[in-house]
Amino acid sequence: MLEITFAYIDAHSREFNYSFGYQRSEEVVEECMYQWSDELKNTQKYLQQEIAELKKKEVKLQQSLSLLRSTLESTAHGIIAVSLKGDILDFNQKFVDMWRISKPLTISRNYIQWQDFFKDELKNPEAYSQVMREISNQSDLKSYDILELKDGRIFAQSSEPQWLEGKIIGRVWSIWDITQSPQTEELPKLKEANWCTLAAATNASIFVIQGQNLSYMNPAAEVLTGYTQEELLTGFDPCQLFKNKKRQHLHNKDLEYQEIKILEKNGTERWLACAVAMLNDQETPVEMIAGIDITEYKQAESDLSQSLAQLKQLSELKAHFMSMVCHQFRTPLNVVSFSNSLLKRHINECDEQKIRPLLDHIQSSVEQITKMLDDILLFAKAEAATVNYDAKPLNLVEFCNDLIAQIQTNNSEKRIDFLSQGSYLTTCMDQELLKPIILNLLNNAMKYSPIDSEVQFKLFGECGKVVFQVTDRGIGIPVADRGRLFEPFYRGSNIHNLPGTGLGLSIVKTLVDLHRGYIAVESELGISTTFTIMLPAVKSKL
Repeated sequence: MLEITFAYIDAHSREFNYSFGYQRSEEVVEECMYQWSDELKNTQKYLQQEIAELKKKEVKLQQSLSLLRSTLESTAHGIIAVSLKGDILDFNQKFVDMWRISKPLTISRNYIQWQDFFKDELKNPEAYSQVMREISNQSDLKSYDILELKDGRIFAQSSEPQWLEGKIIGRVWSIWDITQSPQTEELPKLKEANWCTLAAATNASIFVIQGQNLSYMNPAAEVLTGYTQEELLTGFDPCQLFKNKKRQHLHNKDLEYQEIKILEKNGTERWLACAVAMLNDQETPVEMIAGIDITEYKQAESDLSQSLAQLKQLSELKAHFMSMVCHQFRTPLNVVSFSNSLLKRHINECDEQKIRPLLDHIQSSVEQITKMLDDILLFAKAEAATVNYDAKPLNLVEFCNDLIAQIQTNNSEKRIDFLSQGSYLTTCMDQELLKPIILNLLNNAMKYSPIDSEVQFKLFGECGKVVFQVTDRGIGIPVADRGRLFEPFYRGSNIHNLPGTGLGLSIVKTLVDLHRGYIAVESELGISTTFTIMLPAVKSKL
């Protein structure tokens, strides 16, 4: 008796409707479909948990950025950041106050309008335009200039490109008013009491390097590093403390932003967001570093990037999986639907001889769907490490002959030449895990080989290993595909319209790893492909 079952799967707000024609003995197909639905729902739940974790990390990242923003606003310099396309990304209030920029202009953030405003304020706008042209033509250029305004004020201006992952993403400008600045003395000659009182009161860590030695550190720097002033100010090499500080020749009283990694006394590495200033108009140059701890921010940034990459990969894998399943199920389902339609139309007209081929088509299609579902479920279990390895004594020659007979029954157009030799042919292995390994390799060899060709299957022992070797005379594997051969759902670029899920070799690789074995592939395009699997041989006690 033939039954038609209709079912649907709800995955990620998308419904997939399926219909199956089967005899009562094949109800396992429907059960597999429900199991597959549960797997998809578990995946969706896992993704939701990952998104929740990402949101927590995003909150921490926003807190760190808020602290960094407060530091930027507290600096005495005007700062503005511009993207590579010329979009204004951010600026502090000091920059607006120094240029006396109107509120409508700050709201617009139109960089072209800002440029026109700057030119109107300068005595020599052409010199300013020349600098901007040079920077436009050489994006990695660092600049330092003096700007004279029409109202008599004089600004010092510096800029440098900002990098991200080896690419320039924009430029940061820093300006400060030098109109009435007297000749600045080097930092150690500043009024000690006032400067030290200010430095001791701040939570930022402050270091002063004079020549090649540290000459000052505030209490916050002592807490951060774990060193005392006596330890660091008596011949201590700053390079042992600052691990990646850039050595650049900045202009006098110039200021730049650096993210510097320091090594604490206990060996812990921490990241600081630093403002670095140079006073080099004396014989001994003086460098001042003021930084705040952004270690948690850097860790959150790294974790967020990794999580986003994993989330993107999972999303792409899920989309590819859904596309693959729909595509691979379409052909057998169409066969079932078409055969069923013919049966319903002509059920009273056809004799058994005409009905039998249609029933065979339905049976074959259901078996094809069952095989795909079995592959998907086995792959999911292997990936989730829920497959148990249960080794028992196994006669490998008999085992392989049984598999060959099973394959040849359904495919008589191609022959498998089986050769066994050597020891270790009766050993302890998990038959249920070994079976999909051999079947996948032999089925692939048969599928990709021409009609009337021969597949060579060798079994032998070597150096305490059992070796299975399958060689076809098929289409071969392009060099570009070999690096991704064992990835889930990946299929070669030269398979054209041959059916498959792209899971077979991934399952093989996972199960071989579970056996603590090794798999290798050799291929010559258009001639042949050989897969070699080596598994540890545990001699049977029987």
